[in-house]
Amino acid sequence: MKSIEKLQTLLPLGYLFLVILGIIKESVFFHQVGINILMYSSIMDILISPIATLTSHPIVLIAVVTMFIFHFYLPSILSKNRHKKWTIKTFELHKIKKDASEEEVKNYFVLVSIKTLSIMLLSFFLGFGVAGGWDVSRRIKNDKLKYDYKLNYNSGESEDIYIIGSNSVYYFYMSKGNKSVKIAPVGTIKDIEMIVNKKLQ
Repeated sequence: MKSIEKLQTLLPLGYLFLVILGIIKESVFFHQVGINILMYSSIMDILISPIATLTSHPIVLIAVVTMFIFHFYLPSILSKNRHKKWTIKTFELHKIKKDASEEEVKNYFVLVSIKTLSIMLLSFFLGFGVAGGWDVSRRIKNDKLKYDYKLNYNSGESEDIYIIGSNSVYYFYMSKGNKSVKIAPVGTIKDIEMIVNKKLQ
């Protein structure tokens, strides 16, 4: 019963942490192309940002799920290998007091697991934002964007574009032949055509 209560307490805190990581990732990514993404985001965009990141690519989702599974079992792994040099050095198990009870030792292993997972998730989201933003800004500067989409406005006008990103309210994109970053409200767009679809070729 206590384990369920602890889980119920940790789940909201865990998701709040993921939301913060999502905000950091999005802010770092869009900052590199000159956009303050928080100015153009709704509360819903902020809340679903970590889910959007995790489901952006199957490999990303598999990697993060694997990460969670590993850290779920990490306390058991540490318990079985607590006297080995590599676990003591890697996870700082020397900090456990010699007179610590079995319950205190278990709690320490759980704390180590949460701490390690938090650091790995922070590194993942931050790295995702930095690398992604740097790659887009580099391609903009070197004029190496691939304009794989055609944006059709409600007015009847259309243009070939590269989509930098989007949320529930805005699209952020570059038009072919124009180096300015454009921001268009979703309501002004009729539809977006995928000109090049590698999955169907």
